[in-house]
Amino acid sequence: MSSKRKITVAYGDGIGPEIMKATLNILEAAGAQLEYDVIEIGEQVYLKGISSGMEPSAFDSLRETKVFLKSPITTPQGGGFKSLNVTTRTSFGLYANVRPCKSFSPFIQTHFPETDMVIIRENEEDLYAGIEHRQTQEVVQSLKLISRPGSEKIIRYAFEYAKKNGRKKVTCMTKDNIMKLADGLFHKTFDEIAKEYPDIKADHKIIDIGTALIADRPEMFDVVVTLNLYGDIISDVAAQVTGSVGLGGSANVGEEVAMFEAIHGSAPDIAGMDLANPSGLLNGAIMMLVHIGQPEVAEKVANAWMKTLEDGIHTGDIYQEELSTKKVGTQEFAAAVIERMGQKPEKMTPASFNTEDTEPMNIFVTDKPNQDKKLIGVDVFVDWNESGRDPQVLGETLRKANAAGLQLTLITNRGIKVFPGGMKESFCTDHWRCRFQNAEQSEISPAQILDLLKQIGDLGLEFIQVANLYSFDGVRGYSLAQGE
Repeated sequence: MSSKRKITVAYGDGIGPEIMKATLNILEAAGAQLEYDVIEIGEQVYLKGISSGMEPSAFDSLRETKVFLKSPITTPQGGGFKSLNVTTRTSFGLYANVRPCKSFSPFIQTHFPETDMVIIRENEEDLYAGIEHRQTQEVVQSLKLISRPGSEKIIRYAFEYAKKNGRKKVTCMTKDNIMKLADGLFHKTFDEIAKEYPDIKADHKIIDIGTALIADRPEMFDVVVTLNLYGDIISDVAAQVTGSVGLGGSANVGEEVAMFEAIHGSAPDIAGMDLANPSGLLNGAIMMLVHIGQPEVAEKVANAWMKTLEDGIHTGDIYQEELSTKKVGTQEFAAAVIERMGQKPEKMTPASFNTEDTEPMNIFVTDKPNQDKKLIGVDVFVDWNESGRDPQVLGETLRKANAAGLQLTLITNRGIKVFPGGMKESFCTDHWRCRFQNAEQSEISPAQILDLLKQIGDLGLEFIQVANLYSFDGVRGYSLAQGE
């Protein structure tokens, strides 16, 4: 065995210290070659006034070790505190969140004993960018950002993961019937990359029916790749239908740094009571061992853990009178796993990790030729709460603005066309999108937009946001309004 691998360890808070102690005891008993750089994260760091929840020195530790084994943390109530997970993922480029969701029936109760899927979630973009604005008295906006490079990386990762782990199918989930540009980009990229992996079946599901199928027929899925928010939701659904969110571990993988953790929270209500199940963090640690090149130790730990489940040694969250033989606490469960080190499960399939395949995944982003990008209009958002919010009044006012032929073509409210020819039943807030183009919808200049904004201001209206409208190689690069 090679020399010890240094990793960064955070005990977290809530149940974090208990389950980390149990996990590290199991790893050491299995012969994992590790040394630890322990850092402080979580509630106490937040309360020091550090909004990220992690001291600057902790970032230095991760830059050095490039591997982070992290217990759950508690984020204090109230505003001003950023998600430590999101900060870590985005700061270190941990673009891939990997969550295996496997049934351990009949030892863990589930209605779906054949389930064995992996959720691979884009980890840096989407609504988790956290870019929000309050724009009027009544309306706030959150920006959903989807990039082609970000989509390509996570989708290629999903196919490479399937190839490396003997998986047969990758399913993409989006909502591109509604978000035709953002989710449409993800789906289109998936279809392009799927052609590079002819031996792996590829299909697509709209996220709502896809989520329903995970809850009802999860055994039909193998690898699922999706955007950030959807992946966060469906991975918890998948974990729960296989038996318990408390058993799930996850990996957050980037080009240089990787973070491993349980998918559950810090459960402060049972902290210090020796009740918590350490299995989620342990399964995250098993993934870590494979990642750092100690798959034999990972197999040893995984098999001892499954043998413990088979023998009915269960913590309270998974204890069942008819199946369990003994209810144990956190540390006693860890001791039971250690006692079975070297054994394999007899009824469940023993863990087996590919110890010969040492080739790294082939993750890359392709260069695309520059497209002919033309500015062909502008959406001006205004805050307006007068004249009974009658779109006709606002429309007639804005038609007085004319910047060298750049004129009002429509107004929407919450995406619904309300002028010209809107439905009188449409409810309107104080937040209006006002689209300006010339009659031919041909190219315009930034100077025209500046002139237009001045004219809108002179009309006594407050513009709160401007979004340029572009075409790319002659294809419209913006959405139509509902009802347009």
